[in-house]
Amino acid sequence: MQNLINGYLEQIKIGRKQSNKNMTLFPLFSTYTLNLEYLLLDEALGQGVIEISEVDQGGSVPELKVVNNSAFMILILDGEELVGAKQNRIVNTTILVKENSTLVIPVSCVEQGRWSYDSPRFSSKERMMSANLRAMKSGHVQNSVRSTGEYRADQGAIWEEVASKASRRNAQSPSMAMSEIYEKDAPAINEYLKNFRLIDSQIGAIFMINGKVAGLDGFGKPDSFSKTFKKLVESYALDAIDWFEPEKEHKSSKSEVTDFIRASQASGIESHESVGLGIDLRMESKKITGFALSLDDQILHLCVFAKEDDRHDNGMTASMRR
Repeated sequence: MQNLINGYLEQIKIGRKQSNKNMTLFPLFSTYTLNLEYLLLDEALGQGVIEISEVDQGGSVPELKVVNNSAFMILILDGEELVGAKQNRIVNTTILVKENSTLVIPVSCVEQGRWSYDSPRFSSKERMMSANLRAMKSGHVQNSVRSTGEYRADQGAIWEEVASKASRRNAQSPSMAMSEIYEKDAPAINEYLKNFRLIDSQIGAIFMINGKVAGLDGFGKPDSFSKTFKKLVESYALDAIDWFEPEKEHKSSKSEVTDFIRASQASGIESHESVGLGIDLRMESKKITGFALSLDDQILHLCVFAKEDDRHDNGMTASMRR
């Protein structure tokens, strides 16, 4: 499995950087070819071929039921937000749902103050959890799947971090919903978004905040990345806005990016049976935490984050740290 990850990373070529304020994006290109056909979550919801609901009428905070009514596999990405039912959730890891099947998936709550139905099923606002929270959650899931085989996160820690970010952004709501932060910072997020552009054949990106690498998201084919580009940029922008200090200037070096890729290649790999189809590959070292989803020895999605100590170096003040 180490060869599978390294084979993917070795084919990556780094493009010319794009920057806005304290955030930089390095496009990633590759000759890597994924020979699988599937729908992404938002495509499936738009076509009405997927139903996502509570596991039963009473509901279970860390689980949701997914019914795939299509003849295609459906790829649900780590950190994607599902809105509605008894409370909003985010997905704990990237999951490939088999065609014409039903699957229970692991999720975490991002709306602490509500436990009542506002819709029978979940929908999408095409949002993703902020990158910093995804990184924290990745560490939780790493520990959980190693010790119990379950893809669980520390729900209390997630609530605490969502509440802290909401407080800093003056975006509290009665239900303490993560969505309120997105809505409050929408103008600033849009300002970041308009300064980043998708490049033809781009399969992923490495994001830097305050001159330090925050994370990498890469896919097996450009089409998947292009459809996810907007929500990924917004998720990293949410942290860039949170950590922005106008009096400071940070340089974003390509050498930091290459060092991050090397650290990802040198990480330890653990393979586990995935929630849906394929193999879940967990990556960890002193510098990074991450994962990849593979099927038939092909990478569908690879995600790597700088570990917490390095993210704190991104310019977070002491009051922003746990």
